[in-house]
Amino acid sequence: MSEKELVRFEKRGAIGIITVDNPPVNALSPGVPEGILAAVEAGNADPAIKAMILTGAGRSFIAGADIREFGKGKPRPARKTQDVLEESEKPIVAAIHGFALGGGLEYALGCHYRVALKGTKVGLPEIALGLLPGGGGTQRLPRLIGPKKALDLITSGRHVPAEEAKQLGILDEVFDADLVGSAVRFAEGIADTRPFRRICELSDKLEADMKAEPGMFDAKRKEIARRARNQKAPYNNIAAVEASTTLPFAEGLKRERELFEELEKSEESRALRYAFFAEREAMRVPDIGKDVPVKKVETMAVVGAGTMGGGIAMSCADFGMPVRLLEASQEALDRGMARIRKNYEVSVQRGSLAADEMERRFARITPVIDYDDIADCDAVIEAVFEQMDVKKEVFAKLDATMKDGALLLTNTSALDVDEIASATKRPEAVAGAHFFSPANVMKMLEVVRGEKSSKETVASTMALGKAIGKVPVACGNCDGFVANRSRAPFNSEMVILLEEGCLPEQVDKVMIDFGYPMGPFAVGDLAGLDIGYAGRKRRADANPNYRKLPIADKLYEMGRYGQKTGAGWYRYEKGDRTPHPDPEVAKIIKETAAEMGVEQKTFTDQEILRRLLLSSVNEACRIIEEGIAYRASDIDIMWLYGFGFPRYRGGLMFWADQIGSRDVYNQIAAWHQQYGDRWKPSALLRQLAESGTPFREAKPPAK
Repeated sequence: MSEKELVRFEKRGAIGIITVDNPPVNALSPGVPEGILAAVEAGNADPAIKAMILTGAGRSFIAGADIREFGKGKPRPARKTQDVLEESEKPIVAAIHGFALGGGLEYALGCHYRVALKGTKVGLPEIALGLLPGGGGTQRLPRLIGPKKALDLITSGRHVPAEEAKQLGILDEVFDADLVGSAVRFAEGIADTRPFRRICELSDKLEADMKAEPGMFDAKRKEIARRARNQKAPYNNIAAVEASTTLPFAEGLKRERELFEELEKSEESRALRYAFFAEREAMRVPDIGKDVPVKKVETMAVVGAGTMGGGIAMSCADFGMPVRLLEASQEALDRGMARIRKNYEVSVQRGSLAADEMERRFARITPVIDYDDIADCDAVIEAVFEQMDVKKEVFAKLDATMKDGALLLTNTSALDVDEIASATKRPEAVAGAHFFSPANVMKMLEVVRGEKSSKETVASTMALGKAIGKVPVACGNCDGFVANRSRAPFNSEMVILLEEGCLPEQVDKVMIDFGYPMGPFAVGDLAGLDIGYAGRKRRADANPNYRKLPIADKLYEMGRYGQKTGAGWYRYEKGDRTPHPDPEVAKIIKETAAEMGVEQKTFTDQEILRRLLLSSVNEACRIIEEGIAYRASDIDIMWLYGFGFPRYRGGLMFWADQIGSRDVYNQIAAWHQQYGDRWKPSALLRQLAESGTPFREAKPPAK
């Protein structure tokens, strides 16, 4: 029907079939809505047609609007396609497969019936982009399934499997096979039904839900208050659904549009849309094309059954991959397996995992104590103690044992991947696969490319990360790689702030108010102050000019390791993880500052925030300058998924862009004058400031 044949119209008996064919995912780009409108008009004009089907070619129904078009202020069409579908003189059946998300589901809701293939998922995930369903979704879905269920789906943005969608009332039928043929038979069955259902005319479920639970909207606002702080989108989504219960349909659509436009222009949505694309861009390693072969990993091995190794094994098992877990002794292996089972049992108790699914996942993990037992695995991840000699010993054994072509991966968080690879005769098969703790929960995977890591090894490790539900980001090899190296100045600065007059609880409050789920000192207690001490000691041994942190060192020397000892930066009651400010820590801070001769002062929240984050922005610029990070956006993804940086702020570098490279440079230059070399501006930062280039456009120098 359109110039590019994005939409086809054909007849099968008395049924007209409208097929959207806009690969790869049938996005609603220009030409598609117009093609659908023309097809609906053709079907209504043809007396031989009794009903129509709207479906998608290829792997999916309709993916929704092109996200790149949001925020550009494009004029709205005179007639919304969803409304034209709904107003059709002849019934239209949406035949869905793959995904019907966002605008795709809204088009389906404009149809009079919805059927789907088993395995299909539907949903309105716009909230993840800081938006709301702006094509009638907040008005039609509540009328179809009731405002309470619609509210939960819209504010969570989750993808709903077809079987559940049928139970909710979103779908009328779910088929096992032959979607179009089955949809034709369904359409033939309802072709003569009059009047046929138009969602805009429904009201019974609105009335029933409001009578049963009139306070549902206020309850939802209270429920989301903590996780939605600083954000508009969750509240606008609630307000839009609420409008479906208080306004006539046409006025509800108008209110939905007002709330949508408010969000479309917000910094929050800009940041979330940026993060969406940055995550996809991170999968592209600049010099590794699609022609590079990727090893298929069907069996995994993990060496080390400690907390990290067990979490990595769970990550594989959770996504259906058999994994063999190797330990040096039966006792350590039994301990590790018991810890894994306990972790799964906690999920079952919380209701986030079914008991039978727990058993299936646990059964995929096979405990072994001999290297020969993992020799035929496609890949192995080492997760032993963070000490070079220990890791090199493991890799020498792996080199002698693992089959040719196996990926040899190290989970080190900071150690030299090239030195680890030197323990093997196949350094091209070695790369870093740095998981974040807890590994079975955190989605970040830092893929570290050694000097001799082959393109195939890097591409295969990236693919492996994606296969087990992680967000992989590739980078070069240096001390701390990209994530931990860029975070290190933040970790130092937060303790230096204490020397100058802050308290841990003040710093933590600033970062929680900014949007972090926990403050950095509480996180330090959770991870263990002994971990931080070991990292500082290693860096101090390697660099005589390394800036010591005497307050943190004193707490470590006192045996205050954090939650594991009941005291760290905070104190903890037995069986309770709530951090309580400790007068003893305040005393240590005051005494140490006096010994150091550091003048005490007060800080504004903005000073604290910028001292922490800008120290890392400066270091991130150095990392890009050295070619260790490929893109500024890669650093943003690492901070979002590795350190809990609030997603609605886009990431570290995107946040810095809201200040501007010139103002960031001026502030860091001023602190360089005040505090000395640790604040020396990087060369790249100076270049960005002088040229007015945004941080998000920063790239390594051309080789």
